[in-house]
Amino acid sequence: MSSSASDTAPPRRPAQARRFAVASVTAGVVVLIDQASKAAALSELSETDRIPLLGDVLGPQLAFNPGAILGLGSGATWLLTLLGVAATVVLFIAALRARTEWWAAGIGFILGGALGNVIDRLLAPPGFGRGYVTDFLAYGNWFIGNLADVALGIGVLILAIGVWGSHRATTRSDASAHLGSNSSVGGL
Repeated sequence: MSSSASDTAPPRRPAQARRFAVASVTAGVVVLIDQASKAAALSELSETDRIPLLGDVLGPQLAFNPGAILGLGSGATWLLTLLGVAATVVLFIAALRARTEWWAAGIGFILGGALGNVIDRLLAPPGFGRGYVTDFLAYGNWFIGNLADVALGIGVLILAIGVWGSHRATTRSDASAHLGSNSSVGGL
């Protein structure tokens, strides 16, 4: 009876499925909250009046963004839609391949934020694939965003902390290995 490498390797499918579920549930919750908040903004807010929450620093005000961040690319909404759809496909694949739950959660936040804005681009006026993203969180006079944008930021922050933590752990283990090898040499 011969044993192959696949017989001795630990099963990874349940862990991969769990990580994909973390990413999927996170993305789904982000999309639901984002779309519900945009629906509330459409029904309750005005494009001309801002409601001050933190003085002039933060307040809800309705806006429609045909472009990307800070309105860049507003003349190429269809291109932004294609890029958004491509990004969601890449993020979906990344979610399938996530190696840790933290990584899966970060990808889930980014995927949910991307999907929230792609839904607007696909379904909102002025037409399919040319829709404007509904924004309603006014940050002073700098820009107006939405909860999908917040989720994108949270996801990037989670991934950055994960990379930083992984780098620190690797650096510490490398330093420990280096110290261990030096101490054994010094004892000769």
